[in-house]
Amino acid sequence: MVFKSFISTNYNLSVVLKLNTNIAARRCYRYGMMSLLLLISTFTQAASNPTYEEVEWVALMPESDLEALLDPPEFLGEIKDGSEQDSVAALSDMEGKSENAQRFQQALTSTRVIEDFNQRKVRIPGFIVPLNANDDQQVVEFFIVPYFGACLHMPPPPPNQMIHVTFEDGVDLERLDVAFWFEGTINIETTSNETGIAAYAMSLDNLEVYDF
Repeated sequence: MVFKSFISTNYNLSVVLKLNTNIAARRCYRYGMMSLLLLISTFTQAASNPTYEEVEWVALMPESDLEALLDPPEFLGEIKDGSEQDSVAALSDMEGKSENAQRFQQALTSTRVIEDFNQRKVRIPGFIVPLNANDDQQVVEFFIVPYFGACLHMPPPPPNQMIHVTFEDGVDLERLDVAFWFEGTINIETTSNETGIAAYAMSLDNLEVYDF
């Protein structure tokens, strides 16, 4: 799907939103990502468990990766949405890329993490991308991602923006567009499968539906 849309809405908004919520809302709506907007804009208003530190997704990536994503190469604006060139793979195959384009590409697939998060108890909002279910059709393995549609209708986020979870208790997931709060211990651990790559894992303790 359209990887340009992912960059302009996800990372641009996560930084700009606090300065100009109205402009960010219009951009989010354009790409069908109002869910992400609501998650970020009401982030500090939700009741929290003092045992877990509330964190924003951008805190999980190095600042240099964020800066690269916020400074995409100019030629991206010339690529037609949905075309063969509109993909991370096509960007990788381009010859003679500028240093800016190379760094942008690296950030899209970055597994660089923030070591300080290892073994830290956190509380983070997000959506579930199911990977495996038990006999009762409860989701027992999944990725946590920052926006609805990731890995499904839209490209996967960078690996340092995905969290892998194995949860034996299982989650009754009737709809993929339902957001949750996740509470647990972050581990720096890379998980790769055909759906995507996660640079973090979580030992999940609790989850609850995100109340908009």
